[in-house]
Amino acid sequence: MILPKVRDHRFVTIRRGGTLTDERHHLLALWAASCAEHVLQLFEAARPEDPRPRQAIEHARAWARGEAKMMRARAAGGHAMGAARDLRGAARYAAYAAGQAAVVAHVAAHELGAAAYAIKAVRAAAPRGEGEATGRVECRWQRDRLPEAIRELVLDDQRARNDICWSVFDC
Repeated sequence: MILPKVRDHRFVTIRRGGTLTDERHHLLALWAASCAEHVLQLFEAARPEDPRPRQAIEHARAWARGEAKMMRARAAGGHAMGAARDLRGAARYAAYAAGQAAVVAHVAAHELGAAAYAIKAVRAAAPRGEGEATGRVECRWQRDRLPEAIRELVLDDQRARNDICWSVFDC
């Protein structure tokens, strides 16, 4: 589980009574898509014929640009996660990262799901004994790509939800 029991109002759109602006929501989706795309090859190496995770990332970006409806991005996210069902390890986590990135359009707090699953993917793909270090490198790569407008929001979210995200944000 990557979502908290109580929703953080900072990740709820203004339209729904929270404080999240559309601009920041779009930035969260774009950052999540970058996190997922960074590990996508781990899925595609296992299933090169399955386009669902790549399509989910594309839908996340299209939604952020105003070119796709939220329901379409959310459905693409579900399909990407469906691509993971019979897989294990790095390929499975990479597909989940893509799915989580797409569903940020629906629930902004899934941004950490994309990042956390990407870190789990590189950990799983790393040589024996190097998973933790590889995960920290991935975590820092992700943080280096955080847009300034959402940087503190995401870093605070990582601190708050690190324990339910497999403690992958200790970097």
